[in-house]
Amino acid sequence: MSSATSNTTSVAASAAIEHLTAQERAWLAKASRTDINGWIHLKTRGAPFERGFQHGFLVAGEYAQALRVYKAMTLQTIGMDYAFFVETAAKCHGPIIERVAPDLLQEMRGIAAGLTKAGVPSTLADIIGWNAYEELTGYWWPTVAQKYAAAPINAGAQAKSHCSAFIATGSATADQRIVLGHESFTEFWNGQYMNTILDIEPDDGHRMVMQSCPGWIASMTDFWVTAGGLVVAETTIVGFAGYDMEKVPEYIRVRRACQRASNIDEWVALLDAGNNGGYANMWLVGDINANEIAKYEQGLKYQNLSKRRDGWFFGDNAPDDPRIRNLECTDVGYSDIRQQTGARRMRWPQVLAQFDGRIDAQAGQTMLADTFDVYLMRINPSSRTICSHYDVDPMEYASDPNAVWNVPYFPGGSVDGKVTTADMARTLGMRARFGRADGVPFDADEFLRIHPQWNWQQGYLVSRPHQPWTPFNTASER
Repeated sequence: MSSATSNTTSVAASAAIEHLTAQERAWLAKASRTDINGWIHLKTRGAPFERGFQHGFLVAGEYAQALRVYKAMTLQTIGMDYAFFVETAAKCHGPIIERVAPDLLQEMRGIAAGLTKAGVPSTLADIIGWNAYEELTGYWWPTVAQKYAAAPINAGAQAKSHCSAFIATGSATADQRIVLGHESFTEFWNGQYMNTILDIEPDDGHRMVMQSCPGWIASMTDFWVTAGGLVVAETTIVGFAGYDMEKVPEYIRVRRACQRASNIDEWVALLDAGNNGGYANMWLVGDINANEIAKYEQGLKYQNLSKRRDGWFFGDNAPDDPRIRNLECTDVGYSDIRQQTGARRMRWPQVLAQFDGRIDAQAGQTMLADTFDVYLMRINPSSRTICSHYDVDPMEYASDPNAVWNVPYFPGGSVDGKVTTADMARTLGMRARFGRADGVPFDADEFLRIHPQWNWQQGYLVSRPHQPWTPFNTASER
């Protein structure tokens, strides 16, 4: 059921309000939380520690639920305890963050303090580990996994491939201005918590609105609209290998870029500063003031920036730059339409051409919901479609068991949809749908009944009902 409650708090936070100091109450008076259509719309503002405190206090219950699931699933999917990655992140990332972004370290301290005050005891190390999880499990761990294993393992065999996205402007769009659309692909057990629309108004730098998760200081999914006039999304580079633990984590670099940059070149320079190879992405960036769009492929050793003021770019996880694709990645499925990367690389130009000259927010929503399978040449929700449905795909056509999630009926795929336009971005607005971009619900109990091979996720996998597209920070928001 859809719901909308102004200035609501999590269950944990509600029980702790009476124990707040006068200063903490004053901090919280600047913040708000609204729950609507599966989303938590969280607004924080002020100095780093106080906005962090607001964040942690207002989503403490949801953070605790997510942490319970992450701890269990980390052991199940990797074989190492969640605490191992937290300790590594605090030891290795903590000093780097203190050196390059002390304000963000203070924000994380504030999140820990807010969680603790709301009844969810947390430390700075916990919050660093929470924010570093994607980077350490997906990028650092494959470089060291064999040291901890008794048998030969391939920690990168299940390399993740997240997201579908497009950006368009000029003659491609209905009003000749920028339109950006994005949907996240991930395992359902973690994607079920990426339901926060986080609005941060810092005391220094640009206000930002992003899709996020309770406790994160960056988007990570990634979808950003900033008061610097930028709109930002990405699709992960599949099969990427390479990580430098001595350099700056991606979640710090992208947060600084979105908070500080006012044009595409500034944004790229900040994202590149101290690039450690973590969470390597194909970034789509738009400058609504210059009406300019860009595609930036960022590997550890190689990068490629393309900009234009007319036309489109799209992201499908397979890098176009041959240096990144061949020298920094394993098989990316670039030309194999049996795989989800190759199939979407063929399908995106088709749907963009179909809407050429008419692309607007509604067209963006339609494209993100597309389920045409270019391998079978028919509507067929599956791993190969722009709106991915791994959970219903028997994978009878997959040729490489080591490619991304090439496992029958894998509980993953599209978990959301977001679009914004130049007009919406002027007010830091967007439309978002929680759950699959095409609106098809996911029933966890029914899925596990039909596919009991995934019963080790029982008690951790959550159903997601059909939800409508919801406006945030737009003229049509209710």
